[in-house]
Amino acid sequence: MNFRNYEDWLEKVSPLIRQDPLWEFVTYRKALFLADLAWFDSEKLLAEPRSKSLSWQLVRSAGSVAANIEEGFGRGYGKDYARFLRIALGSARETKGWYYRGRHVLETAVVEYRIRLIDEIIRNLVITSEQQRRR
Repeated sequence: MNFRNYEDWLEKVSPLIRQDPLWEFVTYRKALFLADLAWFDSEKLLAEPRSKSLSWQLVRSAGSVAANIEEGFGRGYGKDYARFLRIALGSARETKGWYYRGRHVLETAVVEYRIRLIDEIIRNLVITSEQQRRR
């Protein structure tokens, strides 16, 4: 892993990504961070034969959070954007579940940090999707 924490990760994100208007949405930044964490966590999960499929599910669901925010943002504001934020919310909840199931391989502190990050993403997606739904 070439970053130690969120702040360190922020510094390493390409300017091509940071200049996009979507970058202003903090929850999107946290979702991209989560996807990178899942990518690196999957290495450890892949090393344990019983958690190989869990690894792929984790990477897929974590990546889906940011991907759905991106797709929804590309469609403008309002109810359509809210719908994609709700899909991202479902992926975030799924990712939380995969991290919980990975607790037998990943360190307890790692799992707890990831779940706290996901809970923050979930809270913000709920708030933002409701705001967009009312537009």
